[in-house]
Amino acid sequence: MIVAAGAAATTIAAGGAGSQSLVPAEPAVPAKPAVLARPIPSTGERVPVIGLGTWQTFDVVPARERAARGTLLAALLDAGGTLVDSSPMYGEAEAVIGEGLRQPVPGKVFAATKVWTIGRQWGVDQMNRSMKLWGLSRIDLMQVHNLLDWRTHLQTLTAWKAEGRVRYVGVTTSHGRRHDELERIMRREPLDFVQFTYSLADREADKRLLPLAAERGIAVIANRPFDGGELFAAAKGRALPGWAAEIGCANWAQVFLKFIVSHPAVTCAIPATSQRAHLRENVGALAGPLPDAAMRARIARDFDRG
Repeated sequence: MIVAAGAAATTIAAGGAGSQSLVPAEPAVPAKPAVLARPIPSTGERVPVIGLGTWQTFDVVPARERAARGTLLAALLDAGGTLVDSSPMYGEAEAVIGEGLRQPVPGKVFAATKVWTIGRQWGVDQMNRSMKLWGLSRIDLMQVHNLLDWRTHLQTLTAWKAEGRVRYVGVTTSHGRRHDELERIMRREPLDFVQFTYSLADREADKRLLPLAAERGIAVIANRPFDGGELFAAAKGRALPGWAAEIGCANWAQVFLKFIVSHPAVTCAIPATSQRAHLRENVGALAGPLPDAAMRARIARDFDRG
């Protein structure tokens, strides 16, 4: 029988005439909270809403620093995140990711990288090099970085997708001045993903790009979610609002991220960091309630007031 003693339980097993042995029950392992994920519209495959960017933060040379970035990859996967975004433009980042993935990690990465060059053959050579650096025979998502020679590279990527060398294709920009061109591409091309800037500090994409992505069935990766760190500067010295608890946020990073990923057209946000503590804060946004439309409007109003 089971005897409860406060919060603990003890199993009593009979063991001969008049004797009993007390065997402590195994302590219950608390279940991990469900991971927030969104479907990729073109397939329905679900992607956790918080990933990891690697611009600047993974461009390191010393072995100790490279190993530390590997622990960030493991921590992301352990928390339930999967999408890691990089580019040949990011210096050593792809090599550092590949070294991290050659170590034991608690899950499978959704590998997202980019082609960033001019010309078909240069693009092919660069993408092959990226696969080698990551240590993968297939990349989950290959994107044309900052729309550079996008017509040429999308032709290659369409063929590679048909061959199974990449699973998804997309285009990216981090420059608002290119939104008009990006919109034209989104209307014309059969994209799986687009990536652009979206944050509390930069909500330009609310006007056209996010509604268009929803209309066209294109997944959205939000880059620069902290506005290059400026959001934290804006929040410095401000107490976390009482409403933060209503959406499961324990810090400003989670507020900023949940605002982004609560938009129904956003698939994933990719904060970049080199600090384990900051990663733990970021992946906290993978669980708990998301703001509804009314709460999103309240967050934006409070931010705009300063």
